[in-house]
Amino acid sequence: MWFWWFIFCFNQLTPILMILGGRIMWKHSPKNINSIIGYRTSRSMKNIDTWLFAQKHCGKLWWKIGWIISVPSLLIPIPFYGICSVFPTERALKEKFTDEGIRK
Repeated sequence: MWFWWFIFCFNQLTPILMILGGRIMWKHSPKNINSIIGYRTSRSMKNIDTWLFAQKHCGKLWWKIGWIISVPSLLIPIPFYGICSVFPTERALKEKFTDEGIRK
């Protein structure tokens, strides 16, 4: 079951990073145009007005999308806790052993 928990936690990284990154980009965006960090396209880097608008707009979108995808990222794996290993193991047992438990 450790692998299920590993995957469950790993699935949460994308929404968490989008929420945090979006919030930082939205509230604390780079004030100067640069080619290292921020929303960088030729249109967003035309002038400081387009730069600041793009940073805030993209940050808000990431923040919202991060919250939206966090719900399925949390809920979808729950029904599969322990189940994903049951079906292949039972199939392998059926192939290797009889119904009485004797090796074929």
